[in-house]
Amino acid sequence: MARRYEIDAAFTASIKLHPKLGKVVTTSDFVRELSKRNHIWTREQANQWIGRYQTFFRDDGCRDGDDKTFYMMNMGYVR
Repeated sequence: MARRYEIDAAFTASIKLHPKLGKVVTTSDFVRELSKRNHIWTREQANQWIGRYQTFFRDDGCRDGDDKTFYMMNMGYVR
């Protein structure tokens, strides 16, 4: 069973700085960090988790499909 603190750590490790959007997370980076912690998730599962638990991150909307880019909204923080 996935431990919450491992999922949170994987999400935090997948955050990158973008010059225009600020802090961003791509689904593929998040899934890659999860696999380092022995959690095998699909991109769809990762997108659902981000949408549910990371309320300060929004979908960039530039890409179609499961590999999405999420950006942190103003005054947001990582939960």
